Amino acid sequence: MKKLFKLILILSFFSLYSAQTFAAEKVDYLKTDWSFKGLFGKFDRASLQRGYQVYTEVCASCHSMKYLSYRNLSEEGGPEFSEAAAKAIAASFDVKDGPNADGEMFTRPGKLSDKFVMPYDNVKAAQAANGGAYPPDMSVLVKARGGGVDYIYSLLQGYEDPPSGVTLDDGVYYNKYMYGNKIRMAAPLSDGIVEYGDGTNASVEQMSKDVTTFLMWAAEPHLEARHQMGFKAIVYLIILTILVYFSMKKIWSRVESEV
Repeated sequence: MKKLFKLILILSFFSLYSAQTFAAEKVDYLKTDWSFKGLFGKFDRASLQRGYQVYTEVCASCHSMKYLSYRNLSEEGGPEFSEAAAKAIAASFDVKDGPNADGEMFTRPGKLSDKFVMPYDNVKAAQAANGGAYPPDMSVLVKARGGGVDYIYSLLQGYEDPPSGVTLDDGVYYNKYMYGNKIRMAAPLSDGIVEYGDGTNASVEQMSKDVTTFLMWAAEPHLEARHQMGFKAIVYLIILTILVYFSMKKIWSRVESEV
């Protein structure tokens, strides 16, 4: 009994400690109206296209998206660039290919079937160019971080001067939404750093929302189809429930009750 009692006390202590730690680490992220949330949620096509622009002009110099191909940019449910526009985007990148007939590697314009061009040849090259830190691949980044889209959206806007008493090493920045509040990536966004083709004001808040929307689509490219399937399943279940109810009611109406 004594051993059991001690075990219960130990488990209770760790449970209380874990709950307190979770409460201490819980962060209230910035909120915004995500068009893709909810049962009928859909991606904002204009936001996806602007988000791709932010990724290309700001993020792609360090962060890869190795699971995306240029053809995905024109597919239904995504940014839905025209096929001609997607081909032009792909062709604007140089892709290493080969070997050719002489056994040599060569570069050519990108094609729709190509994966997004990687910013670095390998992990070591990426670390060497970023002070030892490896910029994570952004293909499924939204799913890999607790808080999802709210975390990414907040992180991009969470840079500020460190509080008094907090010291930072060289190349480290303070971000109130980052785990531990310290991050090696400098603030990537500033007002007007990109010029949107549709005339939208490129504020830090707007760019954060657009690029986060793009990252959400990259992580869940079939989200809209899944929402539609879920809605159809609910309608089917409702109709089935009604039919079963009336069928059972008709069957039981034939059964004479005992007197």
